[in-house]
Amino acid sequence: MEERIEKILAEAKTIAIVGLSDKPDRPSNEVAGVLKSKGYRIIPVNPMIREAFGEKAYGSLSEIPEKIDLVDVFRRSEDVPPIAEEAVRIGARFFWMQEGVRSERACEILDAAGIPWVMDRCVKKELAKRGR
Repeated sequence: MEERIEKILAEAKTIAIVGLSDKPDRPSNEVAGVLKSKGYRIIPVNPMIREAFGEKAYGSLSEIPEKIDLVDVFRRSEDVPPIAEEAVRIGARFFWMQEGVRSERACEILDAAGIPWVMDRCVKKELAKRGR
């Protein structure tokens, strides 16, 4: 898993953050801010907001008009399988389920499509562990 995490963090440049909140006290907002400060391009995916961090928000992954390297998910575990299916449809390279988010079904979907995934880990903490 550590090699997979290293590969994702090194190769992903454009990150769609599903469930990104525009409220500063939410974990998704904090993580997005860190990712943006580290030079990653973030794309908010949340039908309830218009923008976050100066980036236009989209209602779904399918609405994003550019290639996505990493789909980073801040949603309830039971909501993840359809997001994984959509990530496969749009050709995302990687998939990340944030700390506390677990879905074996999503992992099966991603494995079948050959998309490397991370489950129940915080991307911000993983960057910090690697001194990034």
